[in-house]
This record gives sequence, structure tokens and C-alpha cells, in this order.
Amino acid sequence: MPVRLPQRRLMLPSSLALAVAPLLAGGCQAIDAPPALAPPPADGAILHWPVPEPAPLSPAAPVLWVALASRLGPPPDSAAGDAAPPLRLRSAGSRPLALIAADGRRVSAAELVLHWRWQTLPQPQLLRRQVLGPFASFESAERVAALWRRQGVAATIAHPREWEVWAAAGTPPPDGMTARPLERRETRRAVLELQRPTGALTLQGPLRIEAPDGLRWREGVFAGPFRLQSDAHGGWSLIEQVPLERYLEGVLPHEIGAGAPAAALEAQAVLARTWAMRNSHRFAVDGYHLCSDTQCQVYADPRLAGAAVRQAIGRSRGKVLSWNGEPIHAVYHASNGGIAAGFDEVWNASPLPYLKPFVDAPEPVARRLPLPVQVGPLATLLKQNSTTYGADHPLYRWQRLLTAADVAQALSRSQQGVGEVQRLEVVARGPSGRVLTLRIRGSKGTRLLSRDAIRRTLRQVPSTLFLLEAAGPGRWRLVGGGFGHGAGLSQAGAVDLARRGWTTQRILSHYYPQTELRGTGELKSSGIPGEAP
Repeated sequence: MPVRLPQRRLMLPSSLALAVAPLLAGGCQAIDAPPALAPPPADGAILHWPVPEPAPLSPAAPVLWVALASRLGPPPDSAAGDAAPPLRLRSAGSRPLALIAADGRRVSAAELVLHWRWQTLPQPQLLRRQVLGPFASFESAERVAALWRRQGVAATIAHPREWEVWAAAGTPPPDGMTARPLERRETRRAVLELQRPTGALTLQGPLRIEAPDGLRWREGVFAGPFRLQSDAHGGWSLIEQVPLERYLEGVLPHEIGAGAPAAALEAQAVLARTWAMRNSHRFAVDGYHLCSDTQCQVYADPRLAGAAVRQAIGRSRGKVLSWNGEPIHAVYHASNGGIAAGFDEVWNASPLPYLKPFVDAPEPVARRLPLPVQVGPLATLLKQNSTTYGADHPLYRWQRLLTAADVAQALSRSQQGVGEVQRLEVVARGPSGRVLTLRIRGSKGTRLLSRDAIRRTLRQVPSTLFLLEAAGPGRWRLVGGGFGHGAGLSQAGAVDLARRGWTTQRILSHYYPQTELRGTGELKSSGIPGEAP
């Protein structure tokens, strides 16, 4: 049985269908929306722009819809479509590209130059919603969406700039949270047109693109096929429909590196495959499964995968890590600094049995550092350079000097200003010693940064495994270890363990105890949750 995404269809009233029909796939009668969403109000308002659903994943041969580029097109407030440069698509070989519009029109050329134009809607469209956020990560947004859903609310996760959770206008927020209303009246949408000697041809999306010799996009070449389609925010996305195993060829060199030992490469292949299956609902609101940047897994030109990467993917073909028959939260990072974090130390979520904190070191070293880690032993550990696994990572140990101006600027980016920053304090730590809550006091107020929001806000801080000390008026020194969130596999640790002779299975069991390897066809489901664990 195919692994299917949750069905999220909302029938459009006839007036709205007429307004947006040219912007949907030919014959499409539904738009993407959360399950059980009530019919639109009498004023015809909708939560977001309608978007075709991504195709369901088949466990036998999963094909991911990956956005090579998103938010394409002119800014919403620009006066003309030409405020955005033309979209240029080039064949990577001698055979031309083929572009097929939703109405069946077909255009072939070695290079397609598509221009943007504002198209007036037959009638204005009202977008209305309640918004929670922004959140520092998808995982945190997912948790809040789960709280809202438990109240019977159809909550949608979106990423306009930062992660947000949306619900119908007027919906009461979860206890203790404040939602902000958004209402916008739209009279136009950006469309693409092909300029020809006989006149401009407006292209109705979604557009299919076939590239027999591959599509040259930015710095890489991609095999496709491709789609150009509108998103939930009024822009467009360039999407590659890429088989899962080929997708991994574009991920591994940019995540763990092509030069990693064979066992570490194979472990990374299993995790990247598992992560993709588990997170294939991440951008459902925009009509595709995954992005290609650090909000997902970095995905680039699959041709960069050398023989070692392809062999690692081949040896683990179709294998994922599972728990209770479903793909796990296969989170990983660059370096844990010698101590792995628990899932609930990184994100505001319930603990997971296979993502617990532990000292990532040989047993004699681990015994000398019982959990929860106290500040004194943590200070001793952060002064040591080679007692735990993965110690050769360049950010295994680090120091940062933060000034009041640095912190104030970081808070202003996230619209959390406190005026002149006067004091930084660690309020709480987790069992691994990581900072759970950081208090920032200023002349105009106080802000608390928690878990993943600490690194997302203070971007020069590599991890939350740090000690904080005053370094003079308006200056603080952070002495820390590791790079990344710290939960799950440490890539530096996996490379170290592989060099010590550990097998792929042993490495995976070390970082994800109680899990097992299964084929994608053996899973109970894709692992897409109705709510976060």
C-alpha cells in the first residue's frame, strides 16, 4: 500500500473557484488545507493561496518533490512584474527543454526565458488567518501545531520567512499563547509569460518541464522532471521530482562529506533517507515535500557524488531506521562536543526513547561524568581536547565573545529588542549540560531565549553546550563545545567511530538505541504525524 500524505482537501466555493481557476492545475477542484477545516466564511476568505497537493510517496519507489528554488517572482508590493528578473532555464546538453503548460500547450527550446507579469484576479481575494510564531525551527512549530490540533483546530505549518502556525481567523490560541490576526485583500497574482514575435503567451500553472539532458540550475545540473507552480504565499517554486535514492546522492556530499569512512557514509545514507521519509510533510502547504537548503537537508548537484557515496547509498538501499514500525526523527548534526543531547533539550517537545542524553565517549570516560552534568564537571570537560569521540572536529571546542551591541542587534533581527543589553544569565540547563533557557536583561525589558531559539537568535554561537562568564562591562565570554543541536548522530563522532572499526549498524545503535533497520516497504506509515510526539 502506498505511503500517503495526510489528505488535506478543502472544496472551494464557486466564486472563489472562478477567481483562482487559472492559477491551479487543469481540472483541479481542491486546494491544500488542514484536515477538518470548516468551510470558508461567507466573505470567501481563505487561509492561504490554493496550491496543488504534492504526489503521495510510494514505499516501493519514493519520489520526492524538492524545491530547488522558492518564493520566485516579484515582491508582493512591487509595482510591476518586471521588478523580478526573468526566470532563465537552460538545458545542460544539446537536446532542448520541453515546457508543458496546464492547458497542454508545449514549448521546446535550449533556453527558456520566462517573464513575470501581474495578472488581475476576476474578483479580489481575501486572505485571513490567525498566526502563531515565529518559531526557531519546524520542530518547535510542529509541537505548537499539535497543541492547537488537540483543541480540535486545523493547524497548518508554514514558512513565509520563519516558521509559523496558521489557523482560521478568530480561532482561540492554545492556552498561554497569543495569536496575531492577518488579513490581506489581494487583487492580483504574479504569472509567467513567454514572449514571442507573435505576442506574449501567458502560461497557466502548474508547468511541467522535461529536460532530457538535465536542467542547468545555478551551480548544478539536475535530471528532473520538474514543475513550476505557485505557492501558498503568492510566489512560485521550481520543484524537481527526484527519486529518493538519487536525492541522497545530492545530500551526502554536502552533509557528512564524500571523504568520510565507508561505515560513516552508510550511516549517513540511512539517516538522510529516514529523515526525508519522516519529514516529507514539511512543506505540504506549498505543494512540495522538502526544500534544498538548511531548513531541510542540503541538496545539490547529484553528479558530485563519487564512487564512495554511491556505494554507501547502494549498500543501504531502501533502508531506514524505525521505532514502533515508523521512521524515527533521524536528526543529526556536525559535532556534539562530547555529550549527546536529548530530543527535549533541543526542541520544546516530549522526550523520545531513542534520543536520550549520554556522554559520547569510551565507557571509562563516560563513567566519570554522570548525568545530569553539573557546571563544575562541564567546565572540566570543556577544557579537555581529546577524551570523547569526534574530538578532531574544528568546533569540538570553541570560545565566543559577545558584546551588548551584538546581542541587541541579534534581538532586533527577531523583533525582540530589550533596549541596551545589560545582563546575560543562564536560567536552566538540561541533563547534557546544554543551556535550556537564557535570560537577556536590557534597559527596556527582559527576554527569555529557550532551546533552539538560542542558536537561531545568537547565530554566532555554534551550540548551546557552553558556559557563560562576564568579560567586562557589556561583554560576555562563552566557552563551549560542539556545532549544531547535539541530538542524534554526531557526524564527527561517526567518522571517529568508523575509523576505530565500528560497523554501520553499531554506529546507528550507539546514537539511536532501541531502533531497528527496516525497508521503506515494511513501515506502518511514512511517519508523518497527526501531532508531534
